Amino acid sequence: MKVKEYFAGFRKYSYLLRELVKKGIVLKYRRSYLGILWTLLEPILTTFVLTIVFGSLFDKKDVAAFDGSSVKVPFLVYILTGRLLYTFFSQSTKQALRSIRKNAGMIKKVYVPKYLYPLSSIMYTFIIFLISLIVLVGFMAGYRVRISWHIFEGIIPIILLLMLAFGVGLILSTGAVFFRDLEYLWDVALMIIMYASAIFYDPATTFGAKKLANADFGKMLFKRLLECNPLYCIIDLFRSTVIFQQGMRTSSLIVASATSVLTILIGLILFNKKQDKFILHI
Repeated sequence: MKVKEYFAGFRKYSYLLRELVKKGIVLKYRRSYLGILWTLLEPILTTFVLTIVFGSLFDKKDVAAFDGSSVKVPFLVYILTGRLLYTFFSQSTKQALRSIRKNAGMIKKVYVPKYLYPLSSIMYTFIIFLISLIVLVGFMAGYRVRISWHIFEGIIPIILLLMLAFGVGLILSTGAVFFRDLEYLWDVALMIIMYASAIFYDPATTFGAKKLANADFGKMLFKRLLECNPLYCIIDLFRSTVIFQQGMRTSSLIVASATSVLTILIGLILFNKKQDKFILHI
């Protein structure tokens, strides 16, 4: 399918996309007493737990900026930023993975562009993610984290995160139609990604120059894995601009941008190539 056809189909069925997004949000909170309030309460509770556990483990109360300046932020705010971005990536990709099989009934009855299903899963979790950022704003205000114009650059890692989630979601939704066990494998992969995204530890401290001088092969390998992890790079960009109020690290920006664009291209090509066979397997 050509790019023009994608955009034409997107415009034609944009109303359906909106309805699918609304449906996703409604179903998520349909039988919940707390409803949308849980979107704000859940990251607060999990962040407090992570801060207590890992703050004591690493003996940390605050985290310094990566460039060695005197800028520091509370460890709780540091964890919260990583937690919010990782949670969106995790939940959105898992929902996208199930999207084709979950909408099998509609796919068999009426034709609509099938990419709308993983896209709607990504979009409704993205809306929930944007709402959850209210928690970050509240904690930054409570801890009096300083604000500068760099905070406006925070939109760049958010857009890159959305692109990465959509690309991965397309790949997973395609693979899950033919390989049902992919859902369980992705849960394991997400756990590895979580530990390789520096959500609850500070890479500058863990892999500082002094420690790397005497580091074993395992630590060196993990540091390289960390630097090549696009989700970590996006989290690093977000932390740099939003809470540390500094410019974006060039290496992280290159890795995150290249991976996000490449993932979308691979996802679109794979999805378009296999979508006509979905009906035979759902």
